[in-house]
Amino acid sequence: MAAPPPLPAPPPPEPSGGVVAPVAVVAPHFCAPYVVQLLVKERFSLREGDFTITDTNGAVVITVKGALISIHNRRLLLDAAGNPLLSLREKVISMHNTWEAYRGDSTRSSDLLFTAKKSSILQLFKTEMYIYLASNTSHEVCDFMMKGSFNERSCSFYLGNSNILIAKMHREHTATSMVLGTDCFSLTVFPNVDYVFIAALVVILQEIHTDKND
Repeated sequence: MAAPPPLPAPPPPEPSGGVVAPVAVVAPHFCAPYVVQLLVKERFSLREGDFTITDTNGAVVITVKGALISIHNRRLLLDAAGNPLLSLREKVISMHNTWEAYRGDSTRSSDLLFTAKKSSILQLFKTEMYIYLASNTSHEVCDFMMKGSFNERSCSFYLGNSNILIAKMHREHTATSMVLGTDCFSLTVFPNVDYVFIAALVVILQEIHTDKND
């Protein structure tokens, strides 16, 4: 008799005082009622900032395309069918590596969804990023926050300035990434949290880190 197939790995524990109401930034249907595990893989390409984001079965969920020639540093997030989800654009004049995210492939102010920026100019060992929704025009208190060490590729995402964890990421070492010198991240998005929004923050973090190294 053949041995039974191995049981799937248990999901990560939910955060203490976890999110109950959906955290929908891009769209409510990107908020799953369970833990979403994604793999963010940098593609070897002529364009900087090309990524493929897959689920645990290897199916493509999101692709990220960089711009070959652009005044602004731009990234476009597409769904599996090639439809634009988000347009990410770095502000040209910014002391805090500020990025803006717009709905679809728009860059109109009316389609702005959120702004992400480093909390301070000098960040030697730790990385901290504040995220503000478009409705939060004062930027006095952040709506989301990222803390961690991007040099070690280990970061956590929180709801507001709190200890409510909504997602985590860490670096994966694969044969392909080591040979090509590309990055690969494992991303855990907790229930009721917009996984496209979190994926976009990982892309922005990678771009901020690349800019710092350059």
